[in-house]
Amino acid sequence: MERPPPGYLAANVSRWEGRAGRQLITGRRAWESGPRWGIFGIDESEVGLLPDHLDGLRTVELGCGTAYVSSWLARRGARAVAVDPTPSQLHIAAALQAEFGLGFPLVRAAAEDLPLRDSAFDFAISEYGAAIWADPYRWIPEAARVLRPGGELVFFGNSTLMILCMPDADEEAATDRLLRPQFGLHRADWSDGTVNFYLGHGDWIRLLRANGFDVLDLVELRPGEDAATEYPFVTGAWARQWPCEEAWRVRLVR
Repeated sequence: MERPPPGYLAANVSRWEGRAGRQLITGRRAWESGPRWGIFGIDESEVGLLPDHLDGLRTVELGCGTAYVSSWLARRGARAVAVDPTPSQLHIAAALQAEFGLGFPLVRAAAEDLPLRDSAFDFAISEYGAAIWADPYRWIPEAARVLRPGGELVFFGNSTLMILCMPDADEEAATDRLLRPQFGLHRADWSDGTVNFYLGHGDWIRLLRANGFDVLDLVELRPGEDAATEYPFVTGAWARQWPCEEAWRVRLVR
């Protein structure tokens, strides 16, 4: 039986619908580049999140936005599928597919309830998509369901430490003080009405293991001295002292 959509989904979708103009610009820029991760654009050669060999692998991007990550995978030979609940994001992704001459399926759906077959994919990934915009207690089981045994999941977003140091107003930069408790960390309701989700590392490990995953790596990203970001919630100086972003690499062993 199909579950009702989570209550936060409509607000999050509405927020991204309102950013369509900006997303076309940033999406095109990302489609033009090679794999560069996070708000500081750190090169894949420094981070190592993708499999060494993608040719022929069945991949799914959860919360794809403009599907630039899937474009990187497809160019490396993957049989990519990109999933997102926001119509305007998928419209931009389709326009960029036409512009760059690169096609793969775009599926309108939330990562919490995927209309995809069991054990259908070799590799799943989310960069600032489901990784922060979907409740992990709903989307992690779905990721496990659609991955084959031995398949890998990579998810990437704000670090737990940065969230603990962020004011309640999401446009203010992280401080050098702990401003919220880690125990009980789960849902963050921001001043613009949107909702994000974060867990402490112990809670992440327990959730991943409960769904059949082994942790392969936890990559904490550090930008270079000259790196800059347009996002207001963290400064380069902060991110060079403490990780503002982290990426989990896990494998389904169930």
